[in-house]
Amino acid sequence: MQAPGNDSASILTHHTSRTSIRGPQFTLDKFSSKDFIVKDFIEDLSDAAVPASRKSGPSGQQTFDPKPLIRTFEHALTRLNNLSEDLEEKENELSGAVRRAEAQHNQNVESLGRRLEQAIDRFQKLDSSLNGNDDGGPDAGGNIAMRIGERLEELDRQRKRALDAKFLIECWQEVSERGELNILEDQRRSGDIVRCAEFARQLLRISIRLDPEINPRINGEGQNGAKRRLAQQSKHNTKEVIEKFLERLEQDLLSKFDECYRRPNYNGMRDCAIALRGFNDGSSVITTYVNQHSFFIDRTQLITDEVSSDLQTWEHLQDPDAQPPVVEPTLQSLIDEVKIVLQEESAIIRRAFPYYEEVLIRFMERIFQQSIQQRLEMVLDKASDLSSLAFLRSLQASKIYVTQLVEDLKTHGLTEHPEPVTSQVAATLDQQLEELFASYFIGERYIEREKKNLEEQYSSLLLKFTIYHSRRSKMPTSYFGSLAQRGKELAASARDKYMDRLESTDLPASQKATLLRLAGLKEDQQEKKDIEVTDEDGRISLSAAKRMLKWLAEGVGRGLEVSPGNETPKDVQVLLSLLLRQMGEIYLETALEAAQDHAAAQENSKTPPDLTHLPSLHDITTILHLLQQTSTTILLPLCTPNLTIRRDIEKSTNTTMATLESKLSNIINLTLTASLNWVNKCLAQQKKTDFRPREEDHMVMSETQACREVSTFLTRVATQATAALSGRNLSLFLAELARGLRSLVLAHLLKFTISQVGGLSVSKDMNRYVELVRGWPTGEELETGAMDVLTDVSTLFIIGPEALRDRLRAAGGMDAQELKGYIGRRDDVNTIGVQSVLSGF
Repeated sequence: MQAPGNDSASILTHHTSRTSIRGPQFTLDKFSSKDFIVKDFIEDLSDAAVPASRKSGPSGQQTFDPKPLIRTFEHALTRLNNLSEDLEEKENELSGAVRRAEAQHNQNVESLGRRLEQAIDRFQKLDSSLNGNDDGGPDAGGNIAMRIGERLEELDRQRKRALDAKFLIECWQEVSERGELNILEDQRRSGDIVRCAEFARQLLRISIRLDPEINPRINGEGQNGAKRRLAQQSKHNTKEVIEKFLERLEQDLLSKFDECYRRPNYNGMRDCAIALRGFNDGSSVITTYVNQHSFFIDRTQLITDEVSSDLQTWEHLQDPDAQPPVVEPTLQSLIDEVKIVLQEESAIIRRAFPYYEEVLIRFMERIFQQSIQQRLEMVLDKASDLSSLAFLRSLQASKIYVTQLVEDLKTHGLTEHPEPVTSQVAATLDQQLEELFASYFIGERYIEREKKNLEEQYSSLLLKFTIYHSRRSKMPTSYFGSLAQRGKELAASARDKYMDRLESTDLPASQKATLLRLAGLKEDQQEKKDIEVTDEDGRISLSAAKRMLKWLAEGVGRGLEVSPGNETPKDVQVLLSLLLRQMGEIYLETALEAAQDHAAAQENSKTPPDLTHLPSLHDITTILHLLQQTSTTILLPLCTPNLTIRRDIEKSTNTTMATLESKLSNIINLTLTASLNWVNKCLAQQKKTDFRPREEDHMVMSETQACREVSTFLTRVATQATAALSGRNLSLFLAELARGLRSLVLAHLLKFTISQVGGLSVSKDMNRYVELVRGWPTGEELETGAMDVLTDVSTLFIIGPEALRDRLRAAGGMDAQELKGYIGRRDDVNTIGVQSVLSGF
């Protein structure tokens, strides 16, 4: 900004006696600049006031002249004052403008505030009027507005009905007079398919109602007479025309639905589905949707594919000792794909159909009844061609996998995702699962397959065992010879039945090979009637029994998983009866009878009894225990729901166990008898001089030969018994053996005359017997000190008369009388001292 009166920059000029100085030029813009600095401004004024000659000359030759500086600063000050006045004037003008603007703004705000308050008052009055709270009463304001709205809606509905009725009459006139439906055709082309279908169905109902052949009541008077006249006016077969139009409309709707499905256009699909609902309740559109689904098209092309050709998997499936494999791969792949398709497609069905639950159910039924069932039948047919076990295992794995599919679909929710499925969909899934496997559980079909499978496996496993027993009819000198004495007819029948089964044509070749392997036979031995067996084949085997129980457990577990729950008690009864017959009768009882016959043959043996049957008792008792535990703790509780079957099972199990335990006890008793008989024979070989040795022989005296033989024999018996028996059975056997030895030895001493030196021999023998029994694990079955009586009796032949008297006095009663019998066998019994002792009691 510049001072008034001088539009250009002011220039101050003054003269001195020496030079002429031009004043500085500046405006308001200079002071408004951000780069303005007072110090620089003063320096510029000072530099402008100093003459050039003074600047360049030496400072010592000229004196300082302050006048230029004074004039310069005076001129600058004058210019600054002018600028200050101009600035103040402009500031006053701007301040006035600001005050005027503020006053106008305040007026505007006040005016707008009044208008806002007026608007709020009007709004509150209107709101109060609409809510019926004004002075107009209950019929004022909002109630009136509500009734007006309802009335308008009713009028709109009546208007639409009137328009629809007018349109319907026009269509009926057209179809009845000209036999055409051009109006509906135009509407169909315009795209309003849903309303077009509704009008066409109404026209069809009108045509049917006015048809005298269908509704004879229209031939009457009054209203029906009017209908009759209206029907007579029709020159065309309206019903036929309308039906043809509906057929075309249905096909067009289906085509449009298919077109929308391929885009996809879910809203278009939904409109078509709504329109087609009136055509057989939407059956055509549902069928079209299901049939054209890519899943069924692709699977139809693949349905001829063979099942998995993995030989190792199928071999494991037939091997009863191998772990059952998982579900067949092609069936597993199909079920996995079904799970994904149903989960994905259910979302589409929910968007495309207003009646989506019906569509989903039809879609699921098609999947289960066509795709899954066809593949399942192929898998089970393949397994059935291999063996009974392969079929049962495939059936189990397949049902478990399909059941898991059903549970996963229920949890997912499908159209209700993420909520669980509806009750109707859940019921459909359960029904499809049941129908898929129902044919395999009709009547007793399933349990008969299980029974037949186990019979074949058990018969194969026990084939050589039964053959061995049926052939070796007489081998009296060995244990394995006596095995043949039990069940020859039973074993021969089982063998013949098994061989006939192998030779039958209905048994698959792969199953034949498996059974021959279980029997320990080669394929070339199948045709041989004379199968070679060894003594090892006749022995009972713990491992074989465990395999039998394992096979049974697999069958029972399979039944629990796949068979209906109400059939479990019956199924368990069948399988347990088979186990009791095969393991109890054919296997255990045969071995026990053989051991029993062998033990009985040793009772009066002229040589040391052959106790080779004892080791077999260990495996027999172990298997017997396993059989009892399997029956009582595993199988019996499964029959609890059926008390009748449970009682029958308890009865049959107890009968079998009692029979086997009785035979086992009889074997132990026969073994005990044979052992004691041989002890008695060994004692009978006692020499008379053993207990009346010569005086010179007493220095080298030890146990007698008879005692050593008895001890050696009994040590062998105890060792074999310890290896064969355990627990209380072992303790009872050894305790009875000890008591029998004690009785035989005490009776044996009464047969000899014993000298005092011979009494030392008796004492050594008795000590040997006591030490022998002390090393046996008799437990609490043998009373403490039971064998000490032998030592006490042996001292009776050594001590003098006074000691004898004390001993008899201590014994007293019946014991004293028995002791007198042993004292009577002393060779000095007739001496005065001994006689005085005997006569005193």
